[in-house]
Amino acid sequence: MTIDFLRYYDLERYLLEDVHHHFHRDGFLSAFDFFAIVIWKANRAKTLIARRLLSKCPGENIDSAVSNLSSSLFQADNPRERLRLLIEDWGFHLPMASAILTILWPDYFTVYDIRACEQLGGFHKLAHCTKFDKIWSNYKLFRDAVGAAGPEGISLRDKDRYLWGRSSASQLQQEIARCFSKAETTS
Repeated sequence: MTIDFLRYYDLERYLLEDVHHHFHRDGFLSAFDFFAIVIWKANRAKTLIARRLLSKCPGENIDSAVSNLSSSLFQADNPRERLRLLIEDWGFHLPMASAILTILWPDYFTVYDIRACEQLGGFHKLAHCTKFDKIWSNYKLFRDAVGAAGPEGISLRDKDRYLWGRSSASQLQQEIARCFSKAETTS
């Protein structure tokens, strides 16, 4: 595998262009491309996810485990089934599952994360749902809320970026106002 390190440096662009293209061309992801998605979402989770994949595919190596997972996503009939596969069959939590699916199908999925929830003023409890039907119905509401947020005429992915950027900028403004000291709590 040859990697263009300049393209890889801009990881999100690499994912949305190169990895997305490789997946739809080949029908599966390489372990490198899959873990590039994992690192983009939560670098700290890569070892845990590697162990989970290997536990789901005893006797296989990480490449074949990723190939099994990603080819099952490619073959799935619809968005609901794709999310179900990641959550119920492979044991992913919604934040990581939605990040993987956002890279592979960015026109349908958006990343579920705390910053978006804060900006939307809700959906925080969705991360703790355990019943898939409830996760699915509430995730669709979350996705629709992201789609309705931000400037008109931009993609779902850009609306997600907009919410993240607005949250991050607001946090920085608050930290500057506090001179980077911890927020005082009242008791």
